[in-house]
Amino acid sequence: MTKRIVLIEDDTDLYALLKYNLEKEGFTLTGSQTGRGAIDLCRRVRPDLILLDIMLPDSDGLDICKGIRNDSELAQTPIIFLTARASETDRIVGLELGANDYIVKPFFIRELIARIRLQFRTQTAPARVLKAGHVELDRSSCQVKLSGEPLAVTATEFRLLEFLMSRPGVVFSREQLLNAVWGQDRAITDRTVDVYILRLRQKIERDPAAPRLITSVRGFGYSFEPRGAEAAREVVELEAAS
Repeated sequence: MTKRIVLIEDDTDLYALLKYNLEKEGFTLTGSQTGRGAIDLCRRVRPDLILLDIMLPDSDGLDICKGIRNDSELAQTPIIFLTARASETDRIVGLELGANDYIVKPFFIRELIARIRLQFRTQTAPARVLKAGHVELDRSSCQVKLSGEPLAVTATEFRLLEFLMSRPGVVFSREQLLNAVWGQDRAITDRTVDVYILRLRQKIERDPAAPRLITSVRGFGYSFEPRGAEAAREVVELEAAS
């Protein structure tokens, strides 16, 4: 399958050079020469990898990286920074923000292509199905089942449940959940999270008043932390095996 790459780079000549060489290597490339709308572009394309400049005329590539890592649909997408910032501190900051690789300009095209291929070789297939006790979430069909029966959930409820189920045991604040599920460009309050958590509990918990799947952590937020027999597990079911 052809790998999709999104390129965010403001240098016109470099953009054209990368587009030519990457497409020549068999990749499908979509991109932009501004940072505005970069995350929305990635959501539409659902790339296999993102090449991201840091110093963009209208945006900071570091902020874009943070936004991608906080987006439930894009969080696992490899990011390679392409930048003129060469200091050790810059490299550390870039990698700590979630970049998979950091390439300093100028660079050799062949080296970039080799590093891109390395990211694809080291990728593991994401689990298609997430299970926790009587709850089963299928990413490919966007369907949730309860004790084997289809469960009606909204698109937002699905994204929230997927985000929590794929990170069992991690406590998220309301603000983190808003950024991950609703995105940073929003006009809603953090109490919205409470409303959706309540709705999910009413749908998936055996006893919503005493939840065993989506738990509250007083003073912090929420966590998907199945207990005992409800323990969550991921089931890898590749399309090729179906």
